[in-house]
Amino acid sequence: MNRNSALFKSEFFLQNNLHLYINRYAEDFTVPFHSHEFIEYCYVAEGKGFHHIEHETFPVHKGMLYAIPIGVSHVFRPSTPQYSEEPLIVYNCLFDKQMIELLSSKIEDASIIEHLATLENKTHSYFTVFDRDGSIERLMSTLYREMSVPSIGTKTMLHALLSQLITLVYRLKVATNEKSTTDNADFTGIINFIEQHLSESITLTDLSHYSKWSNRHLQRLFLKHFGQPFRSYLQNTRIQKSCELLRESSHKISVISQLVGYHDNGSFHAVFKKIVGKSPTEYRKLYKE
Repeated sequence: MNRNSALFKSEFFLQNNLHLYINRYAEDFTVPFHSHEFIEYCYVAEGKGFHHIEHETFPVHKGMLYAIPIGVSHVFRPSTPQYSEEPLIVYNCLFDKQMIELLSSKIEDASIIEHLATLENKTHSYFTVFDRDGSIERLMSTLYREMSVPSIGTKTMLHALLSQLITLVYRLKVATNEKSTTDNADFTGIINFIEQHLSESITLTDLSHYSKWSNRHLQRLFLKHFGQPFRSYLQNTRIQKSCELLRESSHKISVISQLVGYHDNGSFHAVFKKIVGKSPTEYRKLYKE
């Protein structure tokens, strides 16, 4: 992917003096890799695809929310150019520094105000949380409807809903960060183990022997951290790594298939096309062009 980054300016999106904008967008291949002058919460509502952020690429699916600070470059891409088959639908909630100032006078929790400041000043990088019970989606949907069909008290309602969204996302972020230090370190070790042995056959039982945790507990951890079971996580990780190798190396596709753990080229091609929407050859050609 061309990492030259366009800049999206506040005055183009945040009009009518609201300092806030919400849309529901079917992602495509026309939006450029970009940064912006405002904070953005991106919520995946439907479909699958990829999220390119700075120098990383992540497979995305329904329920994932990314908080993108001012100045961080990113773009979403659908899995396939055939948008009607399985479109990648994303709610985008944009708000600027002026909105943070408005909300900071109403928010009582100093920790949330400090959290907003880190997004405004790019003190910390982007982060992601997973919407397990649909709470984020309901808020995003209500924000979108209120923005699309304004009525009496719309501005007040938008401020209240945005405060709820920011608070909910912050709670999920803190809950994710407050895992036990030992468990967190051990699970990080498991992820490192997967990355180091990606070319080998890896099963949940292998990870159970390595970690001394049960298969069931490991499945819970993968669902908690990544919103998907182990098998899907492993498959997405292998395809993510293969995309990186296709973009950045000159290895033959058969070699890349082996490096990411597919020892049958037919299986690799089938899984790659299912997730990415293109064959490995087509994908490499797209990025070379």
